[in-house]
Amino acid sequence: MKKFILIFALFLITLPNLNAQAPEKKPIRMAIAGTTHGHIAFILGRKEKTDFQLVGIFETNSECVEGLAKKYKFERGLIYSNLAKMLDEVKPEAVVAFGSIFEHMAVVEACAPRGIHVMVEKPLATNVIHAKRMAELAEKYHIHLLTNFETSWYPTTAKSFQLVNDSNFIGNIRKVVVHDGHQGPKEIGCDQFFLDWLTDPVQNGGGALIDFGCYGANLMTYIQKGQEPVSVTAVTRNFKPEIYPKVDDEATIIINYPESQCIIQASWNWPFGRKDMEIYGDSGYIIALDNKSMRLRNKTLKAEQTKLVTSKDIAVYEDPFAYFADVISGKVIMEKYDPYSLNNNLLVVKILETARVSAKTGKTVQLRN
Repeated sequence: MKKFILIFALFLITLPNLNAQAPEKKPIRMAIAGTTHGHIAFILGRKEKTDFQLVGIFETNSECVEGLAKKYKFERGLIYSNLAKMLDEVKPEAVVAFGSIFEHMAVVEACAPRGIHVMVEKPLATNVIHAKRMAELAEKYHIHLLTNFETSWYPTTAKSFQLVNDSNFIGNIRKVVVHDGHQGPKEIGCDQFFLDWLTDPVQNGGGALIDFGCYGANLMTYIQKGQEPVSVTAVTRNFKPEIYPKVDDEATIIINYPESQCIIQASWNWPFGRKDMEIYGDSGYIIALDNKSMRLRNKTLKAEQTKLVTSKDIAVYEDPFAYFADVISGKVIMEKYDPYSLNNNLLVVKILETARVSAKTGKTVQLRN
């Protein structure tokens, strides 16, 4: 009996404490590289989240970063004017890039050899040479390199992909039409720090063609599962040369595939902002009007249906930084042509560069026979 009591007591001692709380997950040490992008508010405005700990901010424009420090009330001690020094002193695990698109490569060149994961704002790069260099570094040093698009967060985007890929709701895809744009960056109130490079043909790579054309190229690349286009045709216009003297403010891009076509309309001239997508198949269509509203119809439906979709209806990350954190931790494994993925965005840059050539020469550019 004594032996039984002793064994039972030892058993109780070794039982896990069911009332004890699991140890809190340590936040990922994150730094910011560049602060002139207007989307910087996306990261500085999420202070209530605990997945990341902000440990450093690199910016050479002291006026810009000082203004942000006042607005978002972060400590001046976080600010560095030398990227390498910041990375070596604060040792982040992740970096988000909010400078010009041209500067993305320099950020990856600094971060990759140090084993630091990077997420850049769309698009990945201004040209194919930069994009390939960034991809080589990411692969060599085994870091995650993501590109953030607003439309990747949309529940309607996730639902559209599900209907196309999983349920074959519309049959074989024949045409995709993507509209992305607004009144113009100056017209909607972008600050001068942002405008200085957004309207520069080197730092941004172009105007509306790059700024908004990238969304459609990204979405279509995912829909096509990474299939390379047959050809790209683009026409650009400059309707407001007094405001945008160096870059286009209007672009139409036609991307041809063996069995389908994508038309991208990118604009800094529309009376209202819009980001929407129409997908037409041989047996139905899907129209994503915005982040939550959809119109659907196929041959089994007697009439068009309207649908509201939220993250409660379909699994989607509506916070790109939460997605980034879960990719780093291994909770999320990106699909090869996921909208955030490197493979997808390498092809996006190729499409945009080809579109730029087409617009300049006035000719369709063949990518393959």
